[in-house]
Amino acid sequence: MPEGHSVHRIARQFALHFVGHRVTVSSPQGRFAGGAQQLDGLTMTDSVAVGKQMFLEFAAHEDAPRLWLRVHLGIYGAWDFAGDITADAATASAKGRMGQTGMHGSPLPETYGEGGAGTRGESEASLRSIGAPRLARLRMAEKESEGALADFPAEPVGQVRVRLLTDTAVADLRGPTACEVLQPAEVAAVIARLGPDPLVDESDVAKARFVDVVMRKPTPIGLLLMDQSVVAGIGNVYRAELLFRAGLNPHTSGRNLSVDGVRALWEDWTHLLRIGVQTGLMLTMDDLPDDEYAKAVASRDDRHWVYHRAGLPC
Repeated sequence: MPEGHSVHRIARQFALHFVGHRVTVSSPQGRFAGGAQQLDGLTMTDSVAVGKQMFLEFAAHEDAPRLWLRVHLGIYGAWDFAGDITADAATASAKGRMGQTGMHGSPLPETYGEGGAGTRGESEASLRSIGAPRLARLRMAEKESEGALADFPAEPVGQVRVRLLTDTAVADLRGPTACEVLQPAEVAAVIARLGPDPLVDESDVAKARFVDVVMRKPTPIGLLLMDQSVVAGIGNVYRAELLFRAGLNPHTSGRNLSVDGVRALWEDWTHLLRIGVQTGLMLTMDDLPDDEYAKAVASRDDRHWVYHRAGLPC
C-alpha cells in the first residue's frame, strides 16, 4: 500500500497538470458512473493529500459550491497519468518500483538536496528537479514508472474506475479501495478522523496532538505508528525504520515512552516524509557518501536499516 510520501507526490501531479483546468470525467468501467456525472465538466480547483488519502476539489466557477473526489488507493489502486506531464528525476530514472520494494534507476543529480534535509536535490518547487513537460506516460501508486506515449488521449485499457481528462493530460484510476464524491462537510469529517500529517500541519499543536495520543495509550508503539487516527501516512516500511532510528522496541507501550522520545519520532517522521516526497524514495539512511547513495537509489536493499532484512545484520 502506498505510504504518505507517494500520495503527496500524486497530489502534486494533479496540482501541476489538472488544477485550474476544466475536466471531462468519465467511468469507463461503469462502477463510478454516477459520481463521474456529478463532476463532469467542472474545473479542478485544489488537490490535497492527508496521510494515505487524497482529495480533489471541483467547482463550476469561482463562487460555485464545491464537490470533492476522495480516493484511497489501498493495496491495489494506481493512477496512470499521460500527456504533457512532468516527472521528477527519480521517477524519470525508474525502471521498476519506487517507494517500497525494488526500484531500479540511476542516481539523482549531485546538486540534489542542497540546503535540504540531508538529501541530494533541489527544492520541491524547482522546475529543474521535476523536469520539463513532455508527452509521456507515468504510473503512480506504491510503485512509479515512466514510459513513452504514442497517442493522446489513448483509449482506456482495463478496469478504469475514473478517467479525468483535460486538453493536455489524462489520469486513469484503477483498483482503489475508496472512490467517492463528497460535500465539503463530509471531507472535513473524514480528515477529522485522521491523525496529523506533518506536511499538512507541522505546527506545535499537531506535534502535541500526536504526543498526547501516544502517551495515553497502552498499545505498543509499533501498532500506534500504523494507526491512521494517531498519525497519518506511516506504513510498514517507515514504521520499521523510524523505530530503529529511534532505538525503540516496537512492543513498548506508548504510555511507557518519554515525552522527548515521542516528540523525536514526530520530528524524524517529518524529516523522512520530506525526503520521500522530494526523491520518490523511502530513503531512511542519512548522509550517505556518494557511492553508497548511488547504491541506495538503485536498490532498496541498500536503502533501509532494517526493513526486509530478516535474518541479516542491521
